[in-house]
Amino acid sequence: MIISVASGKGGTGKTTIAVNLALSLSNVQFLDCDVEEPNAHIFLKPIIKEQKKAYIPVPEIDKSRCNYCGKCAQVCVYNAIAVLPSQDGKKGTTLVFAHLCHGCGACSALCPENAIKEVKREIGVVELGNCGKIEFIHGKLNIGEAMSPPLIRQVKEHINLKKTVIIDAPPGTSCPVVTSVKGSDFCILVTEPTPFGLNDLILAVAVLKKLAIPFGVVINRADLGNNKTEEYCQKENIPVLMRIPFKKEIAMAYSKGEPIVAAFPQYEKEFAILYKRIAERTK
Repeated sequence: MIISVASGKGGTGKTTIAVNLALSLSNVQFLDCDVEEPNAHIFLKPIIKEQKKAYIPVPEIDKSRCNYCGKCAQVCVYNAIAVLPSQDGKKGTTLVFAHLCHGCGACSALCPENAIKEVKREIGVVELGNCGKIEFIHGKLNIGEAMSPPLIRQVKEHINLKKTVIIDAPPGTSCPVVTSVKGSDFCILVTEPTPFGLNDLILAVAVLKKLAIPFGVVINRADLGNNKTEEYCQKENIPVLMRIPFKKEIAMAYSKGEPIVAAFPQYEKEFAILYKRIAERTK
């Protein structure tokens, strides 16, 4: 089973839930798909055994073949190619903006002059290792890269369906989140009982409904804020799978990079119950 853990906004405790759920189960694979700022390794402390550079294919123009017809620019929906045609006796120019390229291959496939070939451009790295019995994989996007979905997809290529897969998704509701949660059997939405938390939870719910992925809510710092989040979930028939109270001791453990289940072993049972509730809803 693939369980993704997401949130409409950052800072709700998404990674906390993902890490502690993984530590409470057996035969687990953990994927940190928040490749722009991965931090699950701070808590799981994996031993990295393998590192793979991640690339995407980008176009390279053969100027001896290009006649500046502009078809490559027409088919590129990401505006990664611009063509300045020949005029007034001056030779044309084809410009490639590699950081905008999604590596879809449409330009090279449709070029009538076969003037485009694809070359690799490094965008980051995928690291693989172990944290005890947990198989650990995460991606690190190179600084300055504009797009994380290509790297997220390369992290997800390592999914092992023989294990319980926990995916720590990026915060928000944009393309990186969609790429991370797509294909999940269930998604945990982590929120907090505040106006901002509720607003972004509503956005995340809309995304998961569109993707037709079953989901439920975990309310972190549940005894702070107001009851609006509970009322919303009840109104929309969204299951609240777990409530974690605000405790100074939990916050202190977090600040030291210590998981909840390590600092407070009694919570291991609570996270096991969380998994059981998810399993019941995916039958």
